[in-house]
This record gives sequence, structure tokens and C-alpha cells, in this order.
Amino acid sequence: MGSYNSDKGCGFGLIPPNGTYETVNFKLPAEVKSAGLGDNIRMEIKGKIWKFGDDVDTDLIIPARYLNVSDAHELAQNCFIDLRPDFIMGVSEGDIIVAGRNFGCGSSREHAPLAIKTAGIGLIIAESFARIFYRNSFNIGLPLVESKEAAQSLSDGDEATVDLYSGRIERMDDGKIFTAKPTPAFMEALINAGGLVEYTRKKKLKNE
Repeated sequence: MGSYNSDKGCGFGLIPPNGTYETVNFKLPAEVKSAGLGDNIRMEIKGKIWKFGDDVDTDLIIPARYLNVSDAHELAQNCFIDLRPDFIMGVSEGDIIVAGRNFGCGSSREHAPLAIKTAGIGLIIAESFARIFYRNSFNIGLPLVESKEAAQSLSDGDEATVDLYSGRIERMDDGKIFTAKPTPAFMEALINAGGLVEYTRKKKLKNE
């Protein structure tokens, strides 16, 4: 069963966004296949690690003074500007954020995952995620995986490869393998479509 728990920080009781799930079936659901959204899911993500600690809230991801900005690329230019000013100058497409507990706590704003995704981050690995941040991320097509072992063991600057289907995380320097909760198939479909809006649009077009 998925477990989304936190014992400190911003005060969210963390549960899977759509309740609880018992198992993950790696064969895409029939409604996903019929919508034509399950054929090109990116199973593997490889990139450099950017390491963060516990309780990284949405104000640290994108400060409140930028909330009047609507352009995603401008938001990305200010991602982690106060917490880690070197981030936006050094991040490359496909890089991976690794963090501790309760990543994304704080406000419910969608600016935070949007800034991270537009900056080029391909995946976030954490011990746990704030509930609303988790939902907002998948809604815009930003994949997240939970792995306490990987979050504690991976270091800043490491290179890692992550298989979203199996939850297999490999540190490239020494071949060390970690495991994560596999991404549920429906959320894989959201990622493949580019987020909930595109998923819904494509499914509607398929059914017309």
C-alpha cells in the first residue's frame, strides 16, 4: 500500500492524492490505451542529482514575490533563487532533484512544480511529498517517486538512472541500486500526455 506520511514540517497529513492503492498493474488500464495515451511513455530518466533537505516548501521553490508572474519560463528563471541561487545556472534538461521528507509543503500554488519542470528537471525523488504538491506535479506531467533509501544515499552531483515502471534507481558512479514505489499506470499516462489537461484533451479527441 502506498504510504505518504510525515511527522513534522508544514502540517499536511500526506496521503495519495486519490486515496490509497494496493498494487500497481504495469499494463496500462483499458481506458488509457483506448485514449491512445499509453504507447510512448518514457520509462527511464537519467540525469545529475540536485540534493535538497527536508521540508522544502513552495516559497523556497518559487518565492511569493514571483507569484504575479504567469510565464512559465520566467518562473523557471527564479526557481530556488533564494535557497540555491546556483540552481538555474547549472541545471540541465533531464536532471533529477533528490530531497528528504515533505517536499513541496506550504501553499497549494501550482507555480512550484511548473517552475521546476520548466527549468528542465525530469524527476523528483524524495522520502515523501506534500499531498497537494504531489497532485499538482502529476497534473502538469512532472513525475515523482518516493524512496527513503535513495533520498538518504544519493549525493549532490551524482548521476542516476530511474525506471519509472519498476521503481529501480541506479547510481551510475558505482552501480548501487535503490528501489522506489513504482509510478501507478494512470499517472504514467498523465506524464506521457504532458499533464492532466493534455490527457483529457487527447482522450476527448480520441472519443470523438
